[in-house]
Amino acid sequence: MSPNTKSINFWQGNQACAEAALAAGCRFFAGYPITPASEIAEIMSQRLPRIGGTYIQMEDEIAAISAVIGGAWGGSLSMTATSGPGFSLMQENIGYAIMTETPCVIVDVQRAGPSTGQATKAAQGDLMQARWGTHGDHEMIVLAPNSPQETYELTYRAFNLSEKLRHPVILLSDEVVGHSREKVVVNSSSINRIPRRFGKQGDLPYGGIDSDGHAIMPKFGDGHNLLITGSTHDEQGFRKSSDSETHDKLIRRIVTKIRDAGPILDDFVISGQDTAEWGIISFGSTSRSVEELMITEDVKPTLRAMRLKTVWPFPDQAIRDFSKTVDKILVPELNLGQMFREVSRVVRDTVEVIPLNKIGGGRMIEPHELLSTMSQLQ
Repeated sequence: MSPNTKSINFWQGNQACAEAALAAGCRFFAGYPITPASEIAEIMSQRLPRIGGTYIQMEDEIAAISAVIGGAWGGSLSMTATSGPGFSLMQENIGYAIMTETPCVIVDVQRAGPSTGQATKAAQGDLMQARWGTHGDHEMIVLAPNSPQETYELTYRAFNLSEKLRHPVILLSDEVVGHSREKVVVNSSSINRIPRRFGKQGDLPYGGIDSDGHAIMPKFGDGHNLLITGSTHDEQGFRKSSDSETHDKLIRRIVTKIRDAGPILDDFVISGQDTAEWGIISFGSTSRSVEELMITEDVKPTLRAMRLKTVWPFPDQAIRDFSKTVDKILVPELNLGQMFREVSRVVRDTVEVIPLNKIGGGRMIEPHELLSTMSQLQ
């Protein structure tokens, strides 16, 4: 697509993800086929070799995330895509990517679990795993699209955030979003790609930022003496695995840089009346039922909705502010109450929070079920 042009496409969510990754500059993909994410790998395997990129099908998801980390340190914008079982296998090396401050994008197209579960059915059961799946003190950046259009936009945003903050970013999709086929408008004139800022010889390999607050990263092959380790290390990369001060300094720095980035990470949409009897907080595919309900005429009770596009870091203050404008909060989700527990934690006892959960068979929470639940609790 030539500069300053708009294209209208009819894409599945997974296709929109792959197209956005390529537009963002991704030139390295490593993965292992898994339902319902395989279309992403399939498209990348066809497209990357044609534009000088690299696609590798690995022997499993552990190898895939390992290769992605290597690709990033080789200077390429890198990504992988998977679903529940594969996402579980990646957790140790996601922690390694956090510890080594490796920018990369990990797509999790959720399906019903645990274990093999129902491979072709949608779910939202990986919300907490996306945040807490790897061990130790850390923060996570997790974006959750609700449509193919938003999959394109948030995939592109995931690469930009990953490069700016030098941190892995997870795109938390699901089978419904990944396999829905809809209009996706791509306006190249509004796209702002954030390129990799490479370190110069003599720059410290860790902790460097430029005058714009953008993380600086060296790459292999540029003459740097690089030490890359998941063990505790100083800014030069030297292992300090018994030094408490070095560990404290390192972990606080990589955690604080994400916490301090709240102004650029917080991303949510609020609709409905300024104050209402009911507030609905949702994310991903479930939010589409909420949106349908919000545009239904003559709906009672009065409604106000909040849809999270960034689910981690969790927008505590925005949730508290939202809770002050409603009498009760409903949290619908395709799991047994993962976001419900977070919302309850944030608002404490200032407003009643009610869960609405559905799991198995890829069944969506329908608008009439939202309305019925609220009506029963009036």
